[in-house]
This record gives sequence, structure tokens and C-alpha cells, in this order.
Amino acid sequence: MKMKSILQYTFLLSFSLILFSCGNADDDVSFNINDRELGLGEEPDDCLGFGENELLLSIQDEFTTLPGKVSVLFRVSDLMGNPISGLSADQFSIYEQGRNDDCFNSISSSESFARISPNSQVFNNNTLLVLDLSNSVLEGSLDELKAATTSFINNVMPTPASESFKMAIYWFDGEDELHLLNPLTSSATELTASVDGITTDISNDPSTDLYGAVIKSTNIAEDLLDENSEVINAASVVLFTDGTDQASRYRESDALKAVEEADRNISFFTIGLGAEIDTEVLEQIGKTASVFASNSEELENTFNDISERVEEQAGSYYLFEYCTPKRDGSGESNLVIQLTHNGLEGAVQTKFSAKGFEGGCE
Repeated sequence: MKMKSILQYTFLLSFSLILFSCGNADDDVSFNINDRELGLGEEPDDCLGFGENELLLSIQDEFTTLPGKVSVLFRVSDLMGNPISGLSADQFSIYEQGRNDDCFNSISSSESFARISPNSQVFNNNTLLVLDLSNSVLEGSLDELKAATTSFINNVMPTPASESFKMAIYWFDGEDELHLLNPLTSSATELTASVDGITTDISNDPSTDLYGAVIKSTNIAEDLLDENSEVINAASVVLFTDGTDQASRYRESDALKAVEEADRNISFFTIGLGAEIDTEVLEQIGKTASVFASNSEELENTFNDISERVEEQAGSYYLFEYCTPKRDGSGESNLVIQLTHNGLEGAVQTKFSAKGFEGGCE
């Protein structure tokens, strides 16, 4: 977290503590001081006595299911935005505040059957692999790129295939177009076959429209997030190039602005090859992670490095579910979920309605 953000956070939190005391569940506790870092959630009420968040739980979706299940989909990251995957249910603590409670009560994770559930019914993750197939690549490192790309696909795509995790492959040269090599699919076999079919005569323009590719792939990723309103969508843009923008169709500033202003659920990765790349620009485009290979022999290892990061990003979304003791007639309750991981803590607050709730939840 940048120092400016930390200072703003400290000031606003202190100001909020002056204005607000701990209220009950009918109070609207909404500080909105994290610039949507917590997604649909809020900072936990001060009555809990938690310290500043060292981990961020960004709520993407929340819903309830009769007879009494509460479900919250959130993304977990550290303060630098690095995704945290591989968490288990016993690392989370549950606190509820009903309308008769001055503060929050701890809810037993075991008695409430707290669990991390498969998130495929509420979450889709799409990866856009964007390849530079300008003349320098086609003449100098095509075989190595095809091998590295095939390895990347096999590493990233889940086995068995899942309709909630798909990949599409695009390529660019000097033309004002982001060419589609293979549409979104959950089939690794289909993707690797399309890569295998790339030939040296695929391009009609030897130049490099790098900034155009960045802008167009970002727009595609944004559209994917809006495609299915019934689920939460995330996307990763993984861009490979061996050079700089030569076509000058688009401004560098416009490409960087597109990345900077993109939805938080879009991750950006860049892979650079050779001595002609601009590492500073690629690091700004690949704001989630960037790797560079000095020669084509290192290309597969760099693709593998990024594949691990893409997997971590997808694995940082959790569908946390538990059975609440609240019953029909109790109204709206406040909920806080706290995470402890490697000595660090983070928490987020939200609300749920117990309308129609009764016993029998498992």
C-alpha cells in the first residue's frame, strides 16, 4: 500500500472513530474508506478491537440459501495486491451481531459447518493469452514460443476441464487488429492444437502494434466481466512480446491508462523476450507480474513463472459458507469474517437477512 494511501486511511479511520461508536445491527456501519479494496464489504466495527488489516478480503458476491446458509465469495490478497491461495476454512473466524447485540458474538466454525466450497457455480475465470507474432518473433523464436505457450496452457488449464475456467488466444502484429487464434474454451487440447498450427506466414504486417494490443485485450477482458451477470467474473491478460511498439497507432499513455483504470478483477501479466524490450513499460502493463527472458532458450521458464501467478490469482477467490444460528424474525444481522494467515490478519464486514431461516442447515 502506498504511503499516501496509508496516511489517508489513518486519517479517515481516526475521523470515523470520533463520529461513530459501536452500534447494533440496525445501524448502518459504512465507512467506505478503502477505495473498494474490500469490494462489497466494509471495515469491521471498532467494537471488535481489531487492528489495521494486514490482509484484504474483497467481497465479490454474497447470498443466503434456505434453511439457513450464508455464502460469501471474496478475493484474498496482501496489502500489495498479491493473491493468497491455498487457504482452509479453519483459518477463518466468524462473528455475528444481531439487533439485540451491543457488539459481535463469535460463531463456532465447527458447529456452524463452516467450509470453503467449490466456487464454480458462482465464479468464472477467463485467461486471455496475447502473443506478439510480428516479424522478429516469426523469424527468430517461433518454435521456442510455441513450446513455451503449450507448456503454459497445460500448466494453467485445470484437469479435469471446468466450464468455469477458460482461455482464449489472440495475436498481434502491425495491423490495427487483435487477431483471434482460438476463442474461449475449457479444452487444453483445443488450445495447444491452435498454437501448434501457427506458421511463419500467419502475419501480413511485420510491425508491432503493442499498445493497440494492450487496449484491445483490456476491452475484451472488461466485456467478459459483464458477460454473465449471474456469476462473478475475473480475467487475466497475459501478454508476450519481444520488442517495443513500432506501429505508433496508439499512444503509450492511452495503453497504460487502460490498464490502470481496468476493473480490479482483471489481472495483467507481461512476458518480455530479448534486449529490445522496454522493461519499464512492460512492468507498467504487467502490473500484476512481469518476467523477462534474455534469450529464447529461457522462454519456457518465464512462461512457467507466469503460469504459477495466474494459478495463484484464480485460487485466491473463496466461496466461504456456514450455517447461521439466526432464525426467521431476527431481521438483518451484521457479519464479520476474519482471516489469520502466517501471522497476519485481515477482516471484512457485511450484512445478511435471516428471512425464512430455520433449523436443518448443514
